Amino acid sequence: MKTIEREIVVIGAGPAGLCAAIEAARAGAQVMLVDENSRPGGQLFKQIHKFFGSAEHMAGTRGYEIAGSLARQAADAGVEFWPDTVAYGIFKEGVGLVRGEQGYIVKAGKTIVAAGGSEDPVAFPGSTLPGVMTAGAAQTLVNVHRVLPGRRIVILGSGNVGLILAYQLLQAGADVAAVIERAERIGGYGVHAAKIRRAGVPILTGSTVVAAEGTESLERLHVASVAADGSVVPGSEQTIEADTLCLAVGMSPLTELLWQAGADFDYIAELGGFVPLHDSRMESTVPGLYVAGDVTGVEEAPIAMEEGRLAGIYAAEACGRLESAAAENLRAHAIERISQLESGTGESRKRARHKQLNDMQRSCCGKEC
Repeated sequence: MKTIEREIVVIGAGPAGLCAAIEAARAGAQVMLVDENSRPGGQLFKQIHKFFGSAEHMAGTRGYEIAGSLARQAADAGVEFWPDTVAYGIFKEGVGLVRGEQGYIVKAGKTIVAAGGSEDPVAFPGSTLPGVMTAGAAQTLVNVHRVLPGRRIVILGSGNVGLILAYQLLQAGADVAAVIERAERIGGYGVHAAKIRRAGVPILTGSTVVAAEGTESLERLHVASVAADGSVVPGSEQTIEADTLCLAVGMSPLTELLWQAGADFDYIAELGGFVPLHDSRMESTVPGLYVAGDVTGVEEAPIAMEEGRLAGIYAAEACGRLESAAAENLRAHAIERISQLESGTGESRKRARHKQLNDMQRSCCGKEC
C-alpha cells in the first residue's frame, strides 16, 4: 500500500467529474481524476445521438464528441487522469484506490464524488434468461462495439433512454417489436417517440412484461395491461416473440462511497431514491467532501456538467486556489445555466431539489457541516 498526496481527488470521469476536474485544475489546483474505465467520458461514449439545449451545453453535438472534447480540456488543464482505477473507500486517512495490483491511500485536501448512477433492474419470471439486459448494455454493444444485441428486440420503458435506444437499434438494422410502458403516458420527449412511431414501432402504454420464456435464452415475452391500482388486468395477456429485452426503467444514484464516508442522506423518489444531502456549494454533510452529477440525483448530462463545474469551483476556492471575486463570477454563470436547464424539468423535480437543500440545512443544525 502506497500513500500519496493530492490537493483534490475527483472520483468518476463522466460529464460531472470531468467538468469538476477541469474547473479545479484551471484554477491552479493539483487534481487527480480517477475512473474504473480505461478512458474518460462515462456514459457519453455510448451516446451517438445529438444533444438538445443551448450552444453552451453543446446542443447538436453527439455524446461521444462531448466526451472527447471534455477529455481534451482536462488534459490541457493539467488534470492527472488515472484510468482503470477503483475507488473502494473514503477514510479519515484518505481515499482508498486500487490500480492493477497496487493499492493506494491518497491524502486529499478535498474530494469530489461524481460516481454517477446505475440502471434499475426488474424482476419477473424469466428475467435472468440470456437475452434480458439493461438498456446501457445494449447501447454499449451497438454504439461502442457495433454488435447488435439481438434481432427482434423489445424495450421495457419509454423514457428518453428507452426511446433513443429503440431508434438507434432501428438504425442498426434490428427489428424493434415494441416499446412497453407501465404508465399511461410515455415518459420521454415526444420527438423521440414520434421517430419510432413513424418507423412502425408500437408503444404499448399501460402495459408491462409479466414473464419471459425460452429454452436456453429468451424466445418470447408475455405482456399484459396494468390497472390503475397497479395490478395486471385478467385476460389482457398477449405474447410477443423476441430474442432480446432491454430494460430502460430508470436509474438510481451510485452512493455507496458516500454512505461509507458517513454522509447524510434523504429518500427523494423524484431524484432516483436515496440521495446525499448537500448545500449550494455541492458540499455534503462531511466537510471537504463534495458531490456532483447523478450521484446527487439522476438528471440529464448538461445539469450534471454544471454541478461538476460548481463542485470544482468551490473545492478550488476552499483550497485557496481562487480569489473570492473570481470564484463568485464563475459560480454565478454556472448557477444561471443550471437555473435555465431546470426550468424545463418540471415542478416536481424543482421541489425535490429544494427539499434536498432544506433537508441539508436541518441536518446541519447543531453540528459542523
